[in-house]
Amino acid sequence: MPARQSTDETASLRNSHTEMSEILMPNDTNNLGRALGGSVLSWMDICGAIAARRFCNRQVVTASMDHVDFIAPIDLGDVVTVSAYVFDTGRTSMDVMVDVRAERPDDGERWDAATSFFTFVALDAEENPAAVPSLQCESPAQEELRDDAVEKRRTRRRRLAAAVDE
Repeated sequence: MPARQSTDETASLRNSHTEMSEILMPNDTNNLGRALGGSVLSWMDICGAIAARRFCNRQVVTASMDHVDFIAPIDLGDVVTVSAYVFDTGRTSMDVMVDVRAERPDDGERWDAATSFFTFVALDAEENPAAVPSLQCESPAQEELRDDAVEKRRTRRRRLAAAVDE
């Protein structure tokens, strides 16, 4: 699916890729010693915003966050890695895939913990919506990442629509 044209400029999916890690500490856990959903969402929003800013070289604000899937718990002391990249653009907006993986450093076990899609809007110096570059995939691997994110979002939207119709 080609990105919608927004400016004469293009930017690479690769340039937007962002990864950040945290150790799950007591202040970010619930009474069961597991990650608070709000802490995970905050990390996801920050990582997504960094990816969007890297992509458009502008300040951005969060416009929306799709349904979040919390896939598996993260326990106190686990390493949490959040990754994000821009996979589609509009005129002033960028869609960002955000995934959370957890790791138990003691034994090397790793697992998917959460996933969502965020939309960010670029801002100009007066804090008005600003045009963003078109997405450019420079390799088959980047095209695969983009296509995978588009298909995951499409599938999620169909599943949510079906649930509403029930």
